[in-house]
Parts: sequence; structure tokens; C-alpha cells
Amino acid sequence: MGMKASAHIVWDWNGTLFHDNDAIIVATNAAFAELGLAPITLEQYRSLYCVPVPKFYERLLGRLPTDAEWELMDGVFHRHYTAHRERCGLTEGAAELLAGWRSAGHSQSLLSMYGHAELVPLVRGFGIEAHFLRVEGRTGPSGGSKAQHMVRHLAALTGVVEPARTVVIGDAADDAIAAREAGARAVLYTGGSHSRDSLAEVGVPVVDTLAEAVEEAQRIAA
Repeated sequence: MGMKASAHIVWDWNGTLFHDNDAIIVATNAAFAELGLAPITLEQYRSLYCVPVPKFYERLLGRLPTDAEWELMDGVFHRHYTAHRERCGLTEGAAELLAGWRSAGHSQSLLSMYGHAELVPLVRGFGIEAHFLRVEGRTGPSGGSKAQHMVRHLAALTGVVEPARTVVIGDAADDAIAAREAGARAVLYTGGSHSRDSLAEVGVPVVDTLAEAVEEAQRIAA
């Protein structure tokens, strides 16, 4: 693990390794209720969701939320998400794929826009932390793009990981944008926050299972 010439995967967490769709919808609808917005289904969420998150709310409000509205909705979302995430688990087969990639002599890391202080114990609780060279969550304000975080994440692995042999696996268009910004490639997974149609617009491989994502990453980084 960690050889310079090895293929490397940067995994996303929410909606990718962590199957938290139910918690996301409950928390989103709780946040919507604060502004009198009607609840939405998972399918509607996947067709509308985008990053930065205030733009997602703009699609429903017809305008960007004010700073006060954003602060209120963001707080409500995270409170309800935290309450419901306990019912969520890893995506089917995720633990086996992580172990298999590591056993094959490749490296991997985890970069999430979920808060770092909450992410690390959650990953540790699933017993998968040892598979990663680095586990990194968001330390600044929520709602922004992952691009600058991805650049810093790979820079921290300089000398161990080569961006040209790195593949980001995530469930959002922003994961592919972040990969491109950092000089890496991306594979997008349809089981999370975006619809297949919205993911296909980004111009990177789109797959329906994490097993397919790993196979594609192996091919891309070969």
C-alpha cells in the first residue's frame, strides 16, 4: 500500500461508501419545512440536487436563500441528519471492495464534505479506517464545492500518490469536477444524490454499483 506507482482511489463518503439516502431525504424535507416548501421524493432530489447547495435551494425557491435562511436550513438539516444516520450503513459490498483494493497492493483515501470531527469516528466505527492512507472531512463552512479540498487532499499525499493514476469515486457531479481540478480522473455512481442523466452530463464513466466503479477505476488508472 502507498507505492508511488500504484493506482489510487479517492472515495467519497455520503451516498457512495455510506448509504445514507433515507437520512438525507428526511433531513432535507425537515429543512424545507422551515421555509414552507413541500417535501420531495428521492427521485426529485436526485434530479434537482447540485453543488454548491444554496443553488439546490434556489431551484426550489426560485431565488437564492438569504444568509439567515441558509443558516437556519443548514442547521435543521444537520440536526435531523445526525438523528437519522444511525439507521444507515455502508453500501452493499463496500467493505469487501475496500479490503480487496488494498490487498491488491493499491492505495486509497477518503475525502468527504461531511464534517471531519463527525466523519472520523463514523468511519472508525465501521472498522474500515485502516484501509485508507488518509481520512479527511470538511473543516470549514458547509455547502461549497469539493474542488479546493481535493487539490489539498492530493497535495498532502504527494510522493505517495500520483494524480494521473488517481480515480475519484463519488455520487455527485461535483466529485468529477473536483477530480478534474486536481488532475485526477473520476467514476460516478448512481446510487447516491444524483440521477444517471445528471451524472452523464459531466462526461465521465457512470456506473450502477461500487464493484463496477472499482473495475472502471482499475482500467482508468492502469
